[in-house]
Amino acid sequence: MPPKRPYLLEFSTKKHASMPSDQYPAILTTGPMATLKQAAPKFSGTHAAMRYSPPLDTEGSIYPARKALKQHRATLHTESGSRPTTKQPCHPMEIVMLSKKLLTTLVLASSLGCSIAQAEIKIGVVTSATGPIALVGIPQKNTVALLPDSAGGERIRYIPLDDGSDPTATVKAFKKLIDDEHVDAIIGPSGSGNAMGVIQFAAESGTPMLAPVGTAAVVLPMTEQKKWVFKTTQNDDLIAAALVDHMKKTGVKTIGMIGTADPFGENWSKVMKGLTDAAGIKIVANEHFQRQDTSITGQCLKVLMTNPDAVLIAAPGSSSVMPQTTLKDQGYKGQIYQTHGAALDPFLRLGGKAVEGTILAASLMLVLDEVPDSPSKTIAQKYVSDYERIYGNSPATFGGNVYDAGLLLQHAIPTALKSGKPGTAEFRAALRDTLEKTTEMAATQGVYNITPADHSGFDERGRELIIVKDGDWKLVK
Repeated sequence: MPPKRPYLLEFSTKKHASMPSDQYPAILTTGPMATLKQAAPKFSGTHAAMRYSPPLDTEGSIYPARKALKQHRATLHTESGSRPTTKQPCHPMEIVMLSKKLLTTLVLASSLGCSIAQAEIKIGVVTSATGPIALVGIPQKNTVALLPDSAGGERIRYIPLDDGSDPTATVKAFKKLIDDEHVDAIIGPSGSGNAMGVIQFAAESGTPMLAPVGTAAVVLPMTEQKKWVFKTTQNDDLIAAALVDHMKKTGVKTIGMIGTADPFGENWSKVMKGLTDAAGIKIVANEHFQRQDTSITGQCLKVLMTNPDAVLIAAPGSSSVMPQTTLKDQGYKGQIYQTHGAALDPFLRLGGKAVEGTILAASLMLVLDEVPDSPSKTIAQKYVSDYERIYGNSPATFGGNVYDAGLLLQHAIPTALKSGKPGTAEFRAALRDTLEKTTEMAATQGVYNITPADHSGFDERGRELIIVKDGDWKLVK
């Protein structure tokens, strides 16, 4: 006589639990549900595993599924006092329905086990790996593989998206990460204009945003919305001060400016106006262009007509090259300055001889071999070494900006976990508050001291004065 309850489900959440094929339920290997046998191996790993213990006959063989079900129905009727129905036909759909119930129970139990065992911190990463800002975005996208994979005992999962350098796509990416993925923080985007367009979404959702962009406009002046944004590049005024100081020392009295018609170029115009006025230097021309422009001869001629002692180009990534090559083609012989937006090796390759002698202020990553030993140098060397091992080339400083964002989050997460669990508003708010209290944290770009008034937090340790010499970056001595 077989047992009254011929179906036994046992659940296991052991990491490497699995289901041998000889243990699949007979009910899943016959009739309309036979195909489900192929899906059963999905319930392995951390998922629940199912083992079927069927009734056995005297020879130890498995009863057919149909016979077991009929006997089980008859037993239930007997126990309840109703008339046995052992002669009643067993319809194949009853087997199907029972199988579906078994699988549904298994899936629910599996899902519950996973939600308990696999709590994680989710970080969105939005970069411009394609489009006009790609020279900035590619090293940032590549850097995701090097970011910390855990903090405070919790696993970190990164969700990378490419916005194609399109501000509209940036908005869509942010909304997807916030509304669908429910991320705890977002690193990105790559472009200054793109970043300005998504600040409101970070603020409205209470999601910390770590922006690896050039313009200080994402964090200054501080507002209720911008308090959710942190910036992992040096603010424009810190870089500009080093350039203006060099201008004063070398006797520059007049300068022309050519910048991008976006928040990056616009903020540089404002910063330079204040610093040059204080230094007694006059801006005699200030022209702008679009990043996607294929010619800016007109703007360069307007600058040249003023005969400036020096020219400052305020443009990020590949867009920093064309103004300089055009000026050189038009015969300009004066000093050309660039911002930290040009701090990438493709600038040297694309510009060639036209960029020889260029002076800029930027991260110590460009001249690691020449700067004194420091905690930042050690971290930057490790980052560069790991990047080169994976990709076969050196990263631009823009990649270091994303790397630093990962280090800042890793540093803040253990404290934030004391106030809430990942995925909650409490955790995100605590993460923001903790980031704002970062003190003397060394990273690839310098040392971070973040305050409510300064969400970048760099000082002079976050910049070096650099010149292009013999096709390479060298410290200005």
